Amino acid sequence: MIPEDRYKVIDTLIRQNRSFAIWRIPGEDTVHFRMQSSGSPCLIYTIEDLNKRSGFVIAPFQVSKKRPIVLIQPDCFDLPESIEEKERIREKKEFLPEEIKIPSERDEKKKYEHCFASFTEPLLKGSQDKLVLSRNHTIQKGKDFSPGAAFYAAVKRYIRSYVYLCYTPETGIWMGSTPEILLAGKNGHWQTVALAGTQPIRNEEIPQRWDDKNWREQQLVAFYIRRQLASLGIQPEEKGPYAIRAGEVSHLKSDFLFSLPDKEKLGDVLSLLHPTPAVCGLPKETAYQFILKHEGYDRSYYSGFIGWLNPEDKTDLYVNLRCMHIGQEVLTLYAGGGLLASSVLEDEWQETMEKLQTMQRLL
Repeated sequence: MIPEDRYKVIDTLIRQNRSFAIWRIPGEDTVHFRMQSSGSPCLIYTIEDLNKRSGFVIAPFQVSKKRPIVLIQPDCFDLPESIEEKERIREKKEFLPEEIKIPSERDEKKKYEHCFASFTEPLLKGSQDKLVLSRNHTIQKGKDFSPGAAFYAAVKRYIRSYVYLCYTPETGIWMGSTPEILLAGKNGHWQTVALAGTQPIRNEEIPQRWDDKNWREQQLVAFYIRRQLASLGIQPEEKGPYAIRAGEVSHLKSDFLFSLPDKEKLGDVLSLLHPTPAVCGLPKETAYQFILKHEGYDRSYYSGFIGWLNPEDKTDLYVNLRCMHIGQEVLTLYAGGGLLASSVLEDEWQETMEKLQTMQRLL
């Protein structure tokens, strides 16, 4: 089956309202597919309730009745060779982001400037070490836009990232290319990462020089990971930090390798890790509440986590970065950046512009 046939099947599955996910893990050639052909995905309202569960997970930044964790429990493990073009009656999509008017870039930046001023205040006062300010960017969807074609274009372009496309009636269509592992493991060997600091890719080369702001940001994230794992009695092996490429930008990354005392309690581990300082800030709880109060929009499933959960075999869960929601008329892209007291407005705005390019280059 040629790729064109594949993405036509994917687009048809969306039109038929079937819950499925398709993804490719960094460094692998295999494209994985899972679909729940009968019944509805499981809706979960606390991260800890993922204990002993398996399936494909899409979780929001803030779990709520409006934005639950959605768990696809598949009964189909191969992308169909072909599928009849027969519409199913669509169920009510309770948790879809509302379609919104498209603001101008000037209005987007004005809003970002206002939020930047609010976010830097506690940083300058010293009550927060780091805060992550994100934004969304809405563009008109072309009438010929194909989610399936965009997914395969991302698979080809972003070989070092986790690339996925997920659809459920509860979440709508989400697609992304993310570099950040939240939790991955198999046969007792587990991994998470500290990912922070950002520089653009110039002349297709990964930057070798990093300023104090980027190093400081990465160190804060690494410290958080060490502390959270220590609370479970885990002393991980640590590798890094080192620079990696992720789409159109580069980051500093440290790997944390460890064993888990109880693989049946992955939900507890995920609750300790999410949201990471890469999408939230430090101290974590006050940063989280500050974002919910002052960021000015609903992140939805951006900066949550996504991927395959299976405590008995292989788990690959990633932070949902460099992603977009594919609506009926518009595409909503998401990007953010970590702010420290030393952050400069224009630098941070430009960083979000570069991160948005990861999805924009697929359109």
